[in-house]
Amino acid sequence: MRSVLASFALALAACASSTPAAPTDPAQTETAVAAESPDAEVAVADSAAPPASAGNFSFLDEPGVPLEQVGLVAADMNADADPCVDFYEFACGGWLEKTEIPADRSRTGRFTEIQDRNQQELKRILEQAATNKGSRIGQFYSACMDEEAIEKQGLDGIAPLLKKVRRVKTPAQISAAIAELHKNGLNPVFSIDVDFDFKDTSKVIAYLYQGGLGLPTRDYYFDDDKAPIREAYKTYITNTMKLLGKSDTDAAQAADDVMAIDTALAEVSKTPIEMRNVQGLYNPVDRKQLAKLAPTFDWKRFYRTLRAPQMKAMSVTSKEFFEGFNAALTSQPARAWRHYLEWDVLSFFGNRLPKAYADEAFKFTQVLTGQKERRARWKRCVAATDAAMPDDLGRSFVETMFPGNAKNAAEQMVFGISDAFKESVASYAWMDDATKAKAIEKREMMAYLIGYPDRWRDHRFKVGTNYAANSLAAFAEDRAYKLAKLGKPADRTEWGMSAPTVNAYYHPLKNHMVFPAGILQRPFYDSSASVAVNLGGMGMIVGHELTHGFDDQGAQFAGDGTATNWWTEEASKNFEAKGQCVIDQYSKYEPLPGVNLKGELTLGENIADMGGVKLSFMAYRALRAGQEPVVAGGLTEDQQFFVALGQAWCAKSTDRMARLLVENDPHSPPRFRVNGSLSNSPEFAEAFSCNVGAPMRPANTCSVW
Repeated sequence: MRSVLASFALALAACASSTPAAPTDPAQTETAVAAESPDAEVAVADSAAPPASAGNFSFLDEPGVPLEQVGLVAADMNADADPCVDFYEFACGGWLEKTEIPADRSRTGRFTEIQDRNQQELKRILEQAATNKGSRIGQFYSACMDEEAIEKQGLDGIAPLLKKVRRVKTPAQISAAIAELHKNGLNPVFSIDVDFDFKDTSKVIAYLYQGGLGLPTRDYYFDDDKAPIREAYKTYITNTMKLLGKSDTDAAQAADDVMAIDTALAEVSKTPIEMRNVQGLYNPVDRKQLAKLAPTFDWKRFYRTLRAPQMKAMSVTSKEFFEGFNAALTSQPARAWRHYLEWDVLSFFGNRLPKAYADEAFKFTQVLTGQKERRARWKRCVAATDAAMPDDLGRSFVETMFPGNAKNAAEQMVFGISDAFKESVASYAWMDDATKAKAIEKREMMAYLIGYPDRWRDHRFKVGTNYAANSLAAFAEDRAYKLAKLGKPADRTEWGMSAPTVNAYYHPLKNHMVFPAGILQRPFYDSSASVAVNLGGMGMIVGHELTHGFDDQGAQFAGDGTATNWWTEEASKNFEAKGQCVIDQYSKYEPLPGVNLKGELTLGENIADMGGVKLSFMAYRALRAGQEPVVAGGLTEDQQFFVALGQAWCAKSTDRMARLLVENDPHSPPRFRVNGSLSNSPEFAEAFSCNVGAPMRPANTCSVW
């Protein structure tokens, strides 16, 4: 968590893919992405040491019950750290000291721990399914695991696509090849998605997003400090082309051609921060208007090839991008487009091809992320099966990994946090009554989906013994499935994640929150943990997603999902000022020496984190009202709540991955998600008796929701 608003830069978050060049998911805003590509993979390096001003915190004289009895891990803490100076170190210091980043990852954390447990269960399911010749998920998994067969099959699985792109000699053939790739689920030049219309959410339209780049964002093609990465990318292309049998000279020419077209597209692409401008992303066009933007491209053939007669109402990321695409069509020779499209196929399927191709792909991943080793074959095949057949696999997962009480508990959290939001909004002096009423009305219209879909989707593509061919069939079916929604009634209950995914998201056009079964696991939720610990873990995530409906992007959508201004002018100005406070605060954080966070890029997620802390704390207090407080490990219940929140985000990453995320991820690194949001919480300062002026209780704080 890829749908509308390629803007809502869905996220590489506390856990990101090792393929950051993939288009970000749009209309949904995620808590943290843990889903990976078949080969994928944050606490980051500490910032400058905080001032020594501490609070007057000390453990209670009576330790009470052990921390483990309420669901916390004492060994993960650093009791010698001052929580008023660096709470992240206090909550996670023990974990950080004892945890090493696995060689097959560029980062690890509590999200990763859950994902590893889930993957073990998925492995068990798939290995059992593989013994049943009639099981399609078993057949898909078996084909992925059969490395000997993959070597023998070579490029057979993608031969039809390569044959198509190698015929390119004329503009008409370029159009035909691009259309053919899109029909099969690839995204050369631009990506396609289908979602609700910004202005009328009863309608489903097509969204054409900027894309086509092999590097993470446009800036990687122009910034001087990215020159080594550009060279590594060219080497990746060159070496892969040599595997096809091209001479050194021809392979180098192919790399130059790919870079030329990539760079032309990058020049007209928006930056990650510009992609957060919601209104700038909605540029409705009809077929005639789109044809005027890129008249050299054969759009009629495109619609025919995709078998999408209903693709009439569309929106584009920007008109300038498609004008730039047209310029590249006319200025770049057919040879360059042939190489570009050939590369699009090879890079898209790299990890599904023989080892030599996959190795070249991983070498480039190492440059970007610092990951040392490829993930075990079975892990990649589990991830690939989940991506290709999410509902077929998800059905089996929820039978064993999703107890009914987890769904009930999540519902109670939603209700409690919803009540807290209503209570909180009513108290705001910065909002007028009319805007408050609209905010409360939107929350009352907000839906939530928990665990798994009410209706499972059937995946009907052909599954054989060729892994690449199976993957191609899965991509093609998914593209056809999405295009088939055009012209049909909007479905607000459809999921954008598989049930085993360790994540959660909010979709502004559907105005709903989604919490897959995969994330409703310890340490976020544990039926044996206390209310304080569960609300600090999973409750914060629920509050985070709810607050996304009212962050700087979500606030531009009404309760029915339409892009509507429901704010009075005065309330809007106050909201912007509060947002600027958050931008300024987070822009000062340095996850790596000399590398500051981009406050504008992370604004929405930071607002959601702050809201998640406040609302979940209010809900916890309401649930525990009138009950005898429980002391555990010398911590009061309030302190247990905050430690649970902190420990949920314990994480580590390589420096390369940390830098990559700072430049592209709309989420702040975990250390600053915790310290940043809690330093704005008066409840936190009170719980740990932090003095004003301490790092975790600055004199001036930010508050939004």
